[in-house]
Amino acid sequence: MEHLMAVILAAGEGKRMKSKKAKVLHEICGMPLVKWVYQSVRKAGIEDTVIVVGHKAEDVKEKLGDEILYAFQEKQLGTGHAVMQAQDYFANKEGYVMVLYGDTPLVTSDTISDAIRFHKENNNSATVITADLDDPTGYGRIVRSGDGSVLRIVEHKDANDEEKSIKEVNSGMYCFNISDLREALSELNNNNSQGEYYLTDTIEILLKKGKNVRAIKVKDSDEILGINDRIQLAKAGEIIRNRILQRFMENGVTIIDPASTFIDQEAEIGIDTIIYPSTIIEGNTKIGEDCVIGPGSRIVSCEIADGVEVKNSVVLESSIDSGTKVGPFAYIRPGSKIGKNVKIGDFVEVKKSIIGDKTKISHLTYVGDAEIGKGVNLGCGVVVVNYDGKKKNKTVVGDNCFVGCNVNLISPVEIKDNAYIAAGSTITDLVPENSLAIARSRQVIKEDWVIKKGMLNKEKKD
Repeated sequence: MEHLMAVILAAGEGKRMKSKKAKVLHEICGMPLVKWVYQSVRKAGIEDTVIVVGHKAEDVKEKLGDEILYAFQEKQLGTGHAVMQAQDYFANKEGYVMVLYGDTPLVTSDTISDAIRFHKENNNSATVITADLDDPTGYGRIVRSGDGSVLRIVEHKDANDEEKSIKEVNSGMYCFNISDLREALSELNNNNSQGEYYLTDTIEILLKKGKNVRAIKVKDSDEILGINDRIQLAKAGEIIRNRILQRFMENGVTIIDPASTFIDQEAEIGIDTIIYPSTIIEGNTKIGEDCVIGPGSRIVSCEIADGVEVKNSVVLESSIDSGTKVGPFAYIRPGSKIGKNVKIGDFVEVKKSIIGDKTKISHLTYVGDAEIGKGVNLGCGVVVVNYDGKKKNKTVVGDNCFVGCNVNLISPVEIKDNAYIAAGSTITDLVPENSLAIARSRQVIKEDWVIKKGMLNKEKKD
């Protein structure tokens, strides 16, 4: 049976990243570099993937999960040596294997699919993925014969002037016949100054055996960009971000200023939603249709229904139902569930709370660990006092309640339906349905008190 698989090399340390974590775990638009490659492999229809891990191997496995096969390269002795570590997975198989790199996140599923199709149609032993570069310095050059097949790959340091003038370079990504790759790996040696086994040498081995080796050129040379430092990480991030934004705009989302907008790969956004400048949308956020997001908003792993507005606000790991308006300058913390047609105004913070439909929390209010019913009004300066110094406690406010300005609700406490709380009250006990609670001292006036105490400001009086 013809087998199709991929091997992704992800064992390197990446010293130039100057980082405590594995290079392939650095993220672009919410995903590790290696996962971008893996996703392209999956979209190309390859289900059997082996990732060769080494440096920080357990961290890489933890991030990617158990659905992937792993091979371990204890010592990083070159790309050929890395592929050798994955041999057990294709030892008794016939078919094709793509070899890719965990630090090349720009390679697309189309390129992988095209390489496999080209490989099969030409009955190749190996297919080299190449690109034309304006400045090919440092890359191996592809020397072709008259019929377009590959004669040899010449490393930059070994190239003569004529070969250095060649713009087509080796990406290091290949499609092999599994049987031919096994044979070439068995003859691979490390007789070089670095003492390493180079995958490129398998191409030379196959050519010497008279095998058919051809090259397929990518349409966009950006696809072969490898990440070796933070500068290249930023460059690749910009390219991927633009791809994501373009996809959303093609699908009916208005993005007013793409240059200042950041949206992660896993996000979903409905048609006719408008994204204003300086907005960041992270994680597996789902945003409905006809929404207005931004400017200056950050949304992380949220579900936002149709017709919602989030202006100059932060919303984290929460849900917002249709027609609700948030902001400006609101902070919705994880675990919150905001209902339909709610108003969350300026300088309002909501933490791990449920807010019922048509409730208004217009400004300068903190709601934590609470259930607020439908049609409630929380006035300016209301504070749910949810922490007693040892644990967080819950407050429940029923439907259609009115809570006046500068009220403290001392948790745990319950306010029943249709109750009113007078402004300035500190509520510690249950408030019954349909009642008014007043929890403040009566106002007392002592006339001429300032004069009697000799505290009158004479200069001000004059």
